[in-house]
Amino acid sequence: MSIQVIAALAFAALGGAASALQAPINARLAAHAGDPVAAAALSFGVGVLLLSALALLRSGLPEGSALAAAPWWAWAGGAFGAVYVWSALATVGTLGAVTMVAALILGQLSAALVIDATGGFGLAVREIDWTRIAAVGFVAMGLVLSRV
Repeated sequence: MSIQVIAALAFAALGGAASALQAPINARLAAHAGDPVAAAALSFGVGVLLLSALALLRSGLPEGSALAAAPWWAWAGGAFGAVYVWSALATVGTLGAVTMVAALILGQLSAALVIDATGGFGLAVREIDWTRIAAVGFVAMGLVLSRV
C-alpha cells in the first residue's frame, strides 16, 4: 500500500472521527439554541468561517467563470451536507452515537456502491464484487448488533 493511500485512509478516518464527535456536540448546541435546525445552521456557520479562512490561505478566491461552468449538481453538496448534519443531530439522542454512526455509514456505503458502479458525478467506474458487497453487509450486521 502506498504512502499516498495510507495518508488518504488516515485523513478519511479523521473525518469519520470528526463526524462521530459532531453529532453529540451539535445536540448539546441544540439544547442551548432551542432548535436542532438552528444548531445545525450555527454549526455550518462555524464550518463556513473555518473553510473560508483555509481556502483563502491555500489558494485565494476561485474564479467566477470557473464556478459558473460547474454543472448544476455540483452545487448540491452543501444541501447533502446539511441533511447529513441534521439527520445525525436529530437521531443521536434516540439511537446513541454508535448506532447513529453505523446507520450513517450504511447509508453512505449503499450510495457509494451505486456511485462506483455507475461512475456517478464524474468518478471512474469501479467494479462491485462480492467483497465490496460483503463489506456493506458487515456494516449492516454491525448496525443490527448495535441495537440488540
